[in-house]
Order: sequence, then C-alpha cells, then structure tokens
Amino acid sequence: MKLAFEPESPPPTTTIMSAETPLKDLPKVDPTLKGQLEGFSAVNLKKTETEEKVRLPNKEDVAQEKQHIEHLQNISEFRSERLKRTSTSEKLVLPSSQDVEAEKAAQAHLQAVEGFNTAQLKHANTQEKIVLPAKEDIEQEKTHQNIFQGVATFDKSTMRQTSTTERVSLPTPEDIKLERTHQGIFQRLVSFDKSEMKPTETVERNVLPSQADIETEKEHQALRQGIEGFDHSALKKAETTEKNTLPTKEMIEEEKKA
Repeated sequence: MKLAFEPESPPPTTTIMSAETPLKDLPKVDPTLKGQLEGFSAVNLKKTETEEKVRLPNKEDVAQEKQHIEHLQNISEFRSERLKRTSTSEKLVLPSSQDVEAEKAAQAHLQAVEGFNTAQLKHANTQEKIVLPAKEDIEQEKTHQNIFQGVATFDKSTMRQTSTTERVSLPTPEDIKLERTHQGIFQRLVSFDKSEMKPTETVERNVLPSQADIETEKEHQALRQGIEGFDHSALKKAETTEKNTLPTKEMIEEEKKA
C-alpha cells in the first residue's frame, strides 16, 4: 500500500530491440549483477505477513466532518434571491490636529535619527558587575531548597485515610424572618401601582428673622465696626511689674505637715 506522502517512482525505461539488432548493440549487464542474479535462490526469501491498519476517526474528527457537511449543505441550499441590494458608501476620514502633530513629531524624530553623526560618539568600556546575593536571599533560597526536598522525599505511606463530613448549615429563625421581610418588601415594590399616587404641590416658605435675631445681628455688626475702627494711637504705654508673693508662716507650717 503506497502512502499519500511517498513520491511516485518514475516508470522504468524499456528498451525495445528488434530481431535485426546486432549482438554488439545489445545492452550489457554488469558481471557482478549478473553473478548475483544467476546465483539467486527463492529459498532464501522469508515469509512475511502484511498487516493492514485501519485508523478509525475519533469523536473530534466525526464532529468536524458533520460540521463540514452541514456547511456544504447550507452553501448548496442557499438562495441568492434572499440577498438585498446594498450600496457601499466610502468615507474618507481626515486626520485630526493631534494626528498631524504626532506625524510631524515622528517625521522629525526619524530625520534626527537618520542625520545623526556617529563620529560624535565617545568610546566607552563596559564594566560587568556581578552582584552577590545578600544574606536574606541566601536564607530564603535555603528555605526553598528544604521545602522542595521535603516535598520530593515525602513518604505517602505515613499518611492516614480520613473521611470528610460535609455539613449543611440551616438558616436560623432570625435569618428566615429577615428573608421573609426582604421578600415582602421586594414584592410590594414590584407590584406597586403608580396610579394610586396623588400629585402634590411644594410650598416654599421663607422664614423671616425674629426681633431677637435682628438685635443680636446689630450687636455683632457694632462690635465688628468697633474692632475694625479702633485707633491704636489712643493706647497708653504701661509698665508691667512682676510681684513675687512670699508664703506666710501658716502656709509654711501646712506645707511641712503635708
């Protein structure tokens, strides 16, 4: 059986000789090949059994084939008269001012790069620095290595079998009562009839200040004007005398007793 990817071998070239062809013009056989052909024995051949393998399609191949068949059926059964005629409108969108500025900046940057003079560059030596890990990094790496070794060499035979008990927590009476209240509020909101609402008029009231408020405001205004119009030149210079009062005899006696 020939595989699909194997190239077909060209047909053998057959040389037709007529009976009048001279013996010297006949094709000659290589003496080595001629000896092998004459000494060949069919007894040396071994019997082999040909096994033909039939590959069945999997589930994905079957589903893909069904989808492909349905797609072909839809294409073959499609009716072109159901199509509607449409007109294509070609719109030319002009760039905005931001796009123009960005394009100008990109062009200027490209020109600067193309016109750059590499002769102005200075030779620099690259120094490679090897950063050693800190003490904290080493300790952290050791911890990771110990954890990894513990996981890799873990003995599963030391584990014990456990049974998991799944508990279902029932709601308390307070939770049920709260849920019922929420359900009742939600049902009333859903079934609320707006037609039962009555139109109302809003009356805006301007509350005037009382007589006491007016008098207080007048006092504040007078006090403020007095402070703002105060003349500092009318003040007289005064000297501060610091008096140090000595304790009396009775105070000293009370302090000693304490």
